[in-house]
Amino acid sequence: MRRRRYPSDTTNAEWALLEGLLPTPACETSKGGRPEKHPRREIVDAIRYVVDTGCKWRALPADFPPWRTVWGFMARWAAAGLIGQIRDQLAGRIRRDMGKGPRAVATVIDSQSVKAAETVSKATRGYDAGKKINGRKRHLVVDTRGLPLMVMVTPADLHDAAAAKEVLFRLRLMHPEITIVWADSAYAGKLVDWAKHHLNLTIKPVSRPKDASGFVVLPRRWVVERSLAWMMHARRHARDYERLIQHSETLITWAAITLMTRRLARKGATPSWPRKPAEHFTDADRQPASEANSVPPAGPRPGYVPPGVGL
Repeated sequence: MRRRRYPSDTTNAEWALLEGLLPTPACETSKGGRPEKHPRREIVDAIRYVVDTGCKWRALPADFPPWRTVWGFMARWAAAGLIGQIRDQLAGRIRRDMGKGPRAVATVIDSQSVKAAETVSKATRGYDAGKKINGRKRHLVVDTRGLPLMVMVTPADLHDAAAAKEVLFRLRLMHPEITIVWADSAYAGKLVDWAKHHLNLTIKPVSRPKDASGFVVLPRRWVVERSLAWMMHARRHARDYERLIQHSETLITWAAITLMTRRLARKGATPSWPRKPAEHFTDADRQPASEANSVPPAGPRPGYVPPGVGL
């Protein structure tokens, strides 16, 4: 078990929240399989390191498992829909701690255009004339507390209203309980009637005051803009480097998962889902609580619709 040495590494409290949400290793199931060579915690720490620092996969420090192993786990968990399930479980836990229901009925949507690196192909990038950015656009849906519900990445030249049809379609499949979506004026017009007729969703545009000058905090909309700023704290998301759009969506979700586990760990939350038997824990997991948050010196998911379908 590697020593915890990077700020992005999971604390014992965070790992207790995540471990029960990861799939059971094949060797522990009835079908059987080869035991995994590297501990799951090291895999998760390596993914979080890439997201937090923005380094290349091939540049993972030597104390992590091989980068191909880490990338393989990331891709398989994303294809199985596991990352979205972890996000929803953690968000539901935070909402319950706030005295809210585990599932939101009111949401906020917004987009963010970011530059794309040379690793991004022409087929998955575009030029946003309004922002003067050649790259990709991230469409984020959050609840009224800023907790992420889903993210979709498209070429930057796709208008918000056009992309919103697919975003809202996915949102309806994944969260049928949602009834209201707050948005900016780019989502107004025919989209409001389309969403009401086809998805039974109410879109409520929030426009900027006509007599306003300079920066103005807009009701409802500031929540999703704050969430986008939270995602940008992870240096991997300062620019889009992923060859595949689904991997870009996955790593953005990992940034949200890190934020939520840290939030729950600070409050001393304990897992409400089944945990593995005690014999699966190592000595490093049995550190005293006073050491849990210390940082040593530096040393296809359910309801998934492929991008482009339903527009």
